[in-house]
Amino acid sequence: MNGNFRVGTLFGIPFFINISWFFVLALTTLNFGGGLLAQFPELGGWAIALGLISGLLLFASVLLHELGHSFVAQRQGIRVNSITLLLFGGLASLEEEAKTPAGAFWIAVAGPLVSLVLFALLSLAGSGLLAGPFATIVGLLAYINLALAAFNMLPGLPLDGGNVLKAIVWKLTGNRHSGIRWASRAGQVIGWSAVAIGGLSVLGLSNIGSFWTLLIGWFLLQNAGRSAQFANVEEALSGLTAADAVLDRSPVIGETATLRQLADTAIMLSGSGWRRFLVQDIEGQLLGTVHLDVLKQVPTDQWSNALVRDWIQPIPEATIVAADQPLIEVIGTFQKQGVPALAVTRANGTLIGLLEKAEIISLLRQKGQMQLA
Repeated sequence: MNGNFRVGTLFGIPFFINISWFFVLALTTLNFGGGLLAQFPELGGWAIALGLISGLLLFASVLLHELGHSFVAQRQGIRVNSITLLLFGGLASLEEEAKTPAGAFWIAVAGPLVSLVLFALLSLAGSGLLAGPFATIVGLLAYINLALAAFNMLPGLPLDGGNVLKAIVWKLTGNRHSGIRWASRAGQVIGWSAVAIGGLSVLGLSNIGSFWTLLIGWFLLQNAGRSAQFANVEEALSGLTAADAVLDRSPVIGETATLRQLADTAIMLSGSGWRRFLVQDIEGQLLGTVHLDVLKQVPTDQWSNALVRDWIQPIPEATIVAADQPLIEVIGTFQKQGVPALAVTRANGTLIGLLEKAEIISLLRQKGQMQLA
């Protein structure tokens, strides 16, 4: 649904391609192919084929760049969820942030370092080992890798240079959130600058930049803003756990309760809108859930004799979180599972209650933060 589809696995890392990638591949194929045909007219129709190969090699360079980030993250014990090729490059999605400023620094610079190594190797290959259109292709790829490294080191999120700036501010202040805010602001400055340059070019008022400059600036603005917002949310929820956001009046019922008692409890909690109750045993252990639709299946005159335990449905393990799990991590669980609420239990399996996504939003509002997307 997000426009990404999986094409395989690289070194144990799921590899995705965004639908926008095909658009850029087509453009680069035509652009590279047209350039080769102008320089080497004898190529004829082969120019487009070589343009396609050039485009694929370009994205292979981007992929190696992201693998550089990924391998360093893995060396630090950080799981890499996926690598995705997108409209404006690639993205390595990490399970968590680095634990130290130094760790964040080395993850950030790993990608540009890979691009610089590719630039050096391709430059050597194109300096005498190859000739004709192949030398041109290799020389172009060398230049692009150099540009990729330089552009990514601009000091603003979401670029690698922004993560370097974040790590530096984090080291100096001892506060990772401050690092993210500084790097996000810098990213917004770079984004607005690119939008302005691209906009003037589109209007014919400047020879610098292009429509692509405008698009890249917009992309940087959007992502820098999200980074700043997430930093604010993360700081607001710092120190809070899942147990801190459990509903005071959670929809919980005991397994030995009758359907009559379930109906009475549902009436008391009618304002919550919940149609499914968590079920616990006499020792407080979470057993599963019971849906209020059971009240439609059993005649009213039998409610007093029918027990909830006979209508328990299993609850997916992925929708249960530990009481001591940081609330910021719980947000990730909500986004991954796509559910409105999670069951919260202690380490021994004892049920504490229900945690709604809306309750986290309420906590953020109390702290004067922006709404959680």
